[in-house]
Order: sequence, then structure tokens, then C-alpha cells
Amino acid sequence: MPASHPSPVVLITGASRGIGAAAARQFASAGYNLLLLARSAPELESLAQELRQDDRRVETCCLDLADTAAISPALEELLGRGLTPTLLVNNAGAAYTGSLAEMPVDQWQWLFQLNLTSVFQVCQALLPALRSNRGHIINVSSHAARNAFPEWGAYCASKAALAAFSRCLAEEERSNGVRVSTLTLGAVNTPLWDTETVHSSFDRRAMLSPERAAEALVSLAQQPASQIVEDITLMPAAGAF
Repeated sequence: MPASHPSPVVLITGASRGIGAAAARQFASAGYNLLLLARSAPELESLAQELRQDDRRVETCCLDLADTAAISPALEELLGRGLTPTLLVNNAGAAYTGSLAEMPVDQWQWLFQLNLTSVFQVCQALLPALRSNRGHIINVSSHAARNAFPEWGAYCASKAALAAFSRCLAEEERSNGVRVSTLTLGAVNTPLWDTETVHSSFDRRAMLSPERAAEALVSLAQQPASQIVEDITLMPAAGAF
């Protein structure tokens, strides 16, 4: 009989809802074991219970990525449970609407911690495992990285920085066999729009669905190891909001 290959393992941040939860379901369907990380323990465990079937392993970690000091020890504990990731999906993030002139500096720092610095920290923690597996990192970005939207300046800046970080990491890790991609998204109908730091009146029915974004993540992940799709940009047919 041919030797069986171990199932690939994906670590997804922001996995309890929205794009992260949709991605967890689709990667599970694609045969992945799952390492799921999010703030909300009840939602995370409910999703894990749903996906624990057919001998699939699902490990969870309840972590607030705004807590800089908590990230490294939490990931060390999670990776110590015996699943070595071959894919990292940095999906967690936040938004803030308000003028740059009046934005409190603590809100600026909170947003950059979630949208940029925590991604840097998670990548650092996982790079040894990803190098050993010639793994893949996918960072979820936004078309706000390339455009200027009034009242969204901090978000635009954080996503532009994430895009630059991703390109630089790709160059640094190429010789180590680690590939880095971004998924650049237009507006997606997720719980982000319901958070207290976001105030908007967009028609969410015209936005992308989390499932379509998750499909793009799986498509990026399933590229042959001999090639790299550096970025997929996925926009609603209605265009930018």
C-alpha cells in the first residue's frame, strides 16, 4: 500500500466568526487539521465541536491579540500540542472610523497592534515550524491599503503597512522555502461592521460574503509549492464602498 501523507495543518487567527470561521469550515472540508485562535472562547469552542469529526484534529487557543505580551506564550503552548502548521492565515483584525486629527493615540496603537504588530508576532512565532515544512503564510489585507478613504485613515495606514510587511517577509523567507501571499479584499459582510469602533451606513447586501473570501484563501493555499500567487484581489461587483 502507498504510504499515507499526514494531513496539512492550518493556523487561523480571528477564527471564531466572519471570514475566519468560514475559512475554518472550508479548510476542514479540504482535509486540513486546524489550529484556531480567537478572543471569544464560547464561539471558538462551538466551532471546534462542529468541525471535530472524521478523525480531524481541531485545537483552539483563546487569545486577545491586542495583548502584546500574551501572544508568544499562548502560541508556544498551542504549538506544543503536537500539530505543526504548514499554513498560517493571519485573518484577525479591526477597524476604526474617525478623523486622523481627532483620533486618540491609544486607539491608533490598538489598531496597529491588531492589524500589523500581532501579525508580525504570530509570523515570528511560527516561522521555525513553517521553515521546516516549506510552509505558506497568507495575510488578509484590504483594498484600503491602496486607497484613501476619509474617516478610515488609520485603517488604510495599517493595511498599507501590512502589505509592505508581507512583501518584505516574502523576500526574506524565500530562501527558507516559506511563501507569503496576501488576500486583498473589498468590503466583506462580517461582524466587523457591528463593532463599536466602526460607524457606517453601507448596504451590506452588496458586500462580499465571508464564504467567498474563504474560497479565495483555500485557492491560494492549494497552489503548488513550486509557485506563488503573491496576491489575490477580490472586490464586490459593485466596486469600492
